[in-house]
Amino acid sequence: MTQNADILCIGSVLWDVIGRAANHMRVGSDVPGRITRLPGGVAMNIAMALRRFGMTPALLSAIGRDAEGEELVAEANRMGLVTNHLYRSDDLPTDVYMAIEGANGLIAAIADAHSLEAAGDKILRPLRDGRLGSAEAPYQGTVALDGNLTEELLQIIATSPLFINADLRVAPASPGKAARLLALMDHPTATLYVNLEEAGLLCQTTFETATDGAAGLLKRGAHRVLVTDGGNAAAEGTAGDIITHTPPAVMVTRVTGAGDTFMAAHIASEAQGMDRASALTSASNAAATYVSGETPL
Repeated sequence: MTQNADILCIGSVLWDVIGRAANHMRVGSDVPGRITRLPGGVAMNIAMALRRFGMTPALLSAIGRDAEGEELVAEANRMGLVTNHLYRSDDLPTDVYMAIEGANGLIAAIADAHSLEAAGDKILRPLRDGRLGSAEAPYQGTVALDGNLTEELLQIIATSPLFINADLRVAPASPGKAARLLALMDHPTATLYVNLEEAGLLCQTTFETATDGAAGLLKRGAHRVLVTDGGNAAAEGTAGDIITHTPPAVMVTRVTGAGDTFMAAHIASEAQGMDRASALTSASNAAATYVSGETPL
């Protein structure tokens, strides 16, 4: 698509292949269920959530020119996402995530993001060739960064003049990849969105509350942080000033995607001009609505 975007989403854009069964499962289980294929990846999930909140995101990622890639781009276009800045590879296949879920939760998952990793900084070309910015005129808008990017690429972004004027919003792909965000810990324009476990991993400790986690990250040099803790109070902190909001109690029907929804709602709220407290409240409430199942996927 060629319309103007008001935020860039940089990171994984792939197909999610999810097998779900109503049974409790264990290693070796062979049960009936349903298999679905949906657009996924952290950058894609954030972009789809941002679109639901009225923003127009552009995707910067690597997608193959195979049949799966053509379908994925077509689906992104249908949803109103800007896709003309994607790196399309002739020799790299479109990435895919595969998971098995039972009544007892996630059983196993494999994330094949090798094409994104192999593409490296090629996905950043629009930010230096004049389409979105250049070294002489860096991009000045908001950028959502995904922790699926390699440590090397995140380190490049952390020191690159291409991002010196950008409002960076950074999320880990999973607790296991949280340490990758250390490269951006002291970036002067970065806002980190993490859960309580990820805050502890970044600080090499454990925290009891989101407020403690926010304080720990700020002490480590973070410019601004948002820390969530499930149904408990979330915290937002900057320059030693920490505010909190407790989301409404809801019946939890799903958890995966709650962090992406929280981040997207917070970004959209601030884009609408909300103050810190209102934006945090809006994001917490949106995440609670999502996990209750009332928000569509």
